[in-house]
Amino acid sequence: MEAANRGAADVGAKSIGLNITLPHEQEPNPYITPSLCFQFRYFALRKMHFLLRARALVAFPGGFGTLDELFETLTLLQTGKVTGVTVVLFGKTFWDRVINWPFLVEQGLISPEDIRLFQYAETAEAAWDLIMRNHPADQVHPS
Repeated sequence: MEAANRGAADVGAKSIGLNITLPHEQEPNPYITPSLCFQFRYFALRKMHFLLRARALVAFPGGFGTLDELFETLTLLQTGKVTGVTVVLFGKTFWDRVINWPFLVEQGLISPEDIRLFQYAETAEAAWDLIMRNHPADQVHPS
């Protein structure tokens, strides 16, 4: 999250931070626009607020928190509870090693169509292109 907030701060843009209160970690990063820094006690409410505002989820290699947010998003997209969110998995080799998507399809645990709920990117530019391709109305045109 900090990298996205820092990128926005570097160009003078506002950025939102949805922080979680934990017993011994997780301070808001210094790049969040102060008036847009929100604290949550519960992961479920934090994820809901993310998805209500998100146009995209770009998941980088990570641990339990990343997997939790990824699978929550995919489940909500799969069931139609959330629409219009582009999911980009950054680093195909990592994700294909961590999650055996073909095996899940083969076992009948997800449908072949569910594989279309996400796309892969290997560079920031490729991830941005995927997001902009799926959300052309959101494109910013420089003056």
